[in-house]
Amino acid sequence: MNKNLQQTRIEFARKGLITDEVKQAALMEGIEPEQLSMDIAQGLTVITRNIKHDIRPLGIGRGLRTKINANIGTSKDRVSLDEEMQKLDVLIKYGADAVMDLSTGGPIKDIRKLLLKKSTIAVGTVPIYEAVVRAAENKGSIAKMSIDELFSTIEEHAEDGVDFVTVHCGLTRKTIETLREDGRILDIVSRGGAFLVEWMIYNDRENPLYEYYDRLLEIARKYDLTLSLGDGARPGCLADATDRTQIDELLTLGKLRDRAVKAGVQVIIEGPGHVPLNQVELNIKMQKEICKGAPFYVLGPLVTDIAMGYDHIAAAIGGAIAGAAGADFLCYVTPSEHIRLPNLEDVKEGVIASKIAAHAADIAKGIKGAIDIDIEMAKKRKALDWNGQIALSLDPERVKRWRSEVPPTESEVCSMCGEFCAIKTVENALKRR
Repeated sequence: MNKNLQQTRIEFARKGLITDEVKQAALMEGIEPEQLSMDIAQGLTVITRNIKHDIRPLGIGRGLRTKINANIGTSKDRVSLDEEMQKLDVLIKYGADAVMDLSTGGPIKDIRKLLLKKSTIAVGTVPIYEAVVRAAENKGSIAKMSIDELFSTIEEHAEDGVDFVTVHCGLTRKTIETLREDGRILDIVSRGGAFLVEWMIYNDRENPLYEYYDRLLEIARKYDLTLSLGDGARPGCLADATDRTQIDELLTLGKLRDRAVKAGVQVIIEGPGHVPLNQVELNIKMQKEICKGAPFYVLGPLVTDIAMGYDHIAAAIGGAIAGAAGADFLCYVTPSEHIRLPNLEDVKEGVIASKIAAHAADIAKGIKGAIDIDIEMAKKRKALDWNGQIALSLDPERVKRWRSEVPPTESEVCSMCGEFCAIKTVENALKRR
């Protein structure tokens, strides 16, 4: 490793130096900055902010509020910068903590730069997407992407100011052999994982992100870029969950986590996508043990495969259980998952569903102050304070619109109970004593 690079957050924390950034993040989370600094030093918590991106620091990890990420981005068939920026506005409005650009079509670099310019929250990317798109366009094949082209694309993203990047470093040739032996129903559903599998088989070489991991760490150190160690072998259906292929990759990620933290580089670990309800907690505890408490970023998880059109609900169920069990970062899923590119309404629905899951998890974990807003909502309901309830809701516009449909004769209560409102009935009864 190049020792001449600037000190990273982990290295500052190891020396007991509490930066203004740590103090700001600690204040937002309601914890002591000394504790946050110690957790950063041990790789239990990260602050995802590139040194070139001027945003509020985002803390992800032990004892912090469960965060949510929302994905946007173009495809080859649908390219609109205006629409993607509108999606950014929507996801910020409804409470996303981070946004990832997954663009694979159109002017990818321009989209990223515009997103970084407009976003007030952390921005993540998957650099291999752009690298393979360039290889396909310029060389006619994804498999002809050079190793230097891959790493130069990663550095380009970091130089632009991206705060965290997904890099599928744990998907090795050994993992591919295990995949062949396992006989999965759905082999690989990760797009980045699929690209690397094609590249490795075509070139008969090891995954460059694994083979040249130190090169990746040098780039990350230079920008204090957080590495999101991707789950390229994540299960894409319930029947494939928690199999040897998934575990093989996770064991590799655990070792790579250790190397990164030793080098002063922040890492989070990405987790499975489709997991039966009874295996969600197991997966969280297993990851936390193998990866020594590293922040865990789960993609859902979806607890059924048949919720097409309602996958945001399947993911919220899994996300709530995962968060309560110790997951730190939830990736939203929209109603259009597995069907098409999400539109503005899909983004809104996905964020709110994920927000509900994260909040429910925070209450279960006993995060300081998490339940306070629920207590306040209960008080507003007892007082039949509709304006107060609307203000506290996750989607005030919807609640206000639906309330406007209630007949004037039932303006004080909801139109379901009407004159038989339980709250009013009991309150009046208690007054008689």
